[in-house]
Amino acid sequence: MVPVKAEPFRLRRGGPDDHDALGALMFDAVRSGESPYSDAQRAAWVPEPRRGADWDARIGSQYVIMAEDAAGKPAGFMSLAEGGYIDFAYILPPARGTGLFRRLFAAIAEEAVRQGISRLWVHASLMAEPAFAACGFTVTQREQVTIGTETLDRCEMELAF
Repeated sequence: MVPVKAEPFRLRRGGPDDHDALGALMFDAVRSGESPYSDAQRAAWVPEPRRGADWDARIGSQYVIMAEDAAGKPAGFMSLAEGGYIDFAYILPPARGTGLFRRLFAAIAEEAVRQGISRLWVHASLMAEPAFAACGFTVTQREQVTIGTETLDRCEMELAF
C-alpha cells in the first residue's frame, strides 16, 4: 500500500469568527519575512493588525477562503469581492512556496465560476505579482500608491475565463 501524503493545509470558508485572526495574519504576512518593500513601506501599508467595525464590514462582505495548518492556525487567506475583484491574498512566510497560493486561488476561481463571474482582477503587490502570474493573470497596468509618506509599486492584473 502506498502511503497517502497529507495536505499540509486545510482550506475552509472564513466567517465572522475569523475576522480578527485574518487581520492579524495580514499584518504578519506583510510585516515579516522577505519582501521587496522596505520596512517603512510595510509599516505604512499595514500599520497594525486589522480589526473593528470597518474591517468586519469590509471582509464580511466578501467570499473568504482561508487555510489552516495541522494545528488549526491560519496560514493564509484570499477573498473575492463584488465584480470579480480579489481584494486580499496573504500567506504567512513559512507557508510560502508550498503551493498554498495556487490552492487558495483555485477555490476562489471555483466560486467565481459558480457566481457567473468571467473576469477576475486584482491590485497585486510586488510580492503577489509572480504568484498571480503563475495562475494565468496578466498585468494590465503598473501603478504606484502613496500611503502617508511612502510610495509603493504594484500592478493591476486580470484573468478572463
